Amino acid sequence: MATSKIITLGCKLNFAESATISQRLAERGITPAARGTAPDVIVVNTCSVTSLADRKCRQQIRSYIRRYPDALMIVTGCYAQLKSDEVAAIDGVDIVLGSEYKLDIVEHVEHWLENRERATIVSRHKDIRRFSPSCQRGDRTRYFLKVQDGCDYYCSYCTIPLARGRSRSGLIADLVAQAQAVADEGGREIVITGVNIGDFGKNTGEQFLDLLKALDAVEGIERYRISSIEPDLLTDDIIAFCARSHAFMPHFHIPLQSGSDEVLELMRRHYRRQLFAHKVARIRQLMPDAFIGVDVMVGTRGETPERFADSYDFIASLDIQHLHVFPYSERPGTMALRIPYIVDKAEKTARVERMLALSDCKQREFIARYLGTTRPALLEQPAAGDVMHAFTDNYIRLTMPRDDSRAGQIVDCRLLAMNPDLTVTAEIVTP
Repeated sequence: MATSKIITLGCKLNFAESATISQRLAERGITPAARGTAPDVIVVNTCSVTSLADRKCRQQIRSYIRRYPDALMIVTGCYAQLKSDEVAAIDGVDIVLGSEYKLDIVEHVEHWLENRERATIVSRHKDIRRFSPSCQRGDRTRYFLKVQDGCDYYCSYCTIPLARGRSRSGLIADLVAQAQAVADEGGREIVITGVNIGDFGKNTGEQFLDLLKALDAVEGIERYRISSIEPDLLTDDIIAFCARSHAFMPHFHIPLQSGSDEVLELMRRHYRRQLFAHKVARIRQLMPDAFIGVDVMVGTRGETPERFADSYDFIASLDIQHLHVFPYSERPGTMALRIPYIVDKAEKTARVERMLALSDCKQREFIARYLGTTRPALLEQPAAGDVMHAFTDNYIRLTMPRDDSRAGQIVDCRLLAMNPDLTVTAEIVTP
């Protein structure tokens, strides 16, 4: 029996698609390779959000080629879409599949297993139009439901529209059916994923809020989380619905990118910071316990010291809990390359460190509010030899003694003490 190993880099959407690839391979008898054994097939599902991501992809590809030289090496995802020739030039890569062909992997694998003939195949299509549904279980407990793909925004620094294509979505009826299948399988939590999920329905005439309402009615699913949604697409109606929903958790992830209006304009973002502040205040008003995560890019072209200081002060003023901070990376073909002011590497690193320190402070303050309280948490399936972990409804990560019999259950937990890694030691209080 043939075996496979899938390496996933990047966003939750990639993880959802990797899970679908794994399932489809398993349906054809190509099962995940056991730990410590050599797989017949390796799939690297890549990211290309920054030049650092590209480098990590190349490192992973070469590392697995060295470890398993006899395996069929397939590279797919955004890096394969944008730089297919560069990927194909890596010695040992057999098949390069762009985003349009990601789910055609099964057919390529079956053909190779039948013939065992090595010849580099490159399939990349610039006009990406298909929407490939995906709802699969992650490594632990939650499931990832892909509802949308692609982006029409063309921010000045970003290559995602080139890698993922135009915005397109599934149909509400089909997505609800997938969620119901998760419930029938015993799943309790679903993370809604996509490239720009607030744009859901642009090609179908449906609305993201209507999708949320339909998912909320699925019997058996007790938790939904919205992976990331643009602030201008996070309407007050969506916030109000999540606040009164029985299943949508008090947890949002909202990309800001910069707290400077001048930088937001250079980035070609579709909002300004006043709107972002309004969204945070509205969430806090209706869901006081909500965890709000924010994407921030630093060191972008045009971010002068004064603009960075302005951005930092604005972000510091927000009642948010976590910053996902990343340095600006030059991407060929983007409009940002026309902006004259360039931040040097050392200054960019210093700005990242300042933002990360701010994030750490905000998250510690948030966690401290809940020490000694009891909150519902979904117990994850523990990894071999590990303690048990869980996430509260408002996304505080807990750790507690292992009890495999409780994995997958939602239980009340008392939060006892904050750990250096920002997890919280907890105890189960539900009988």
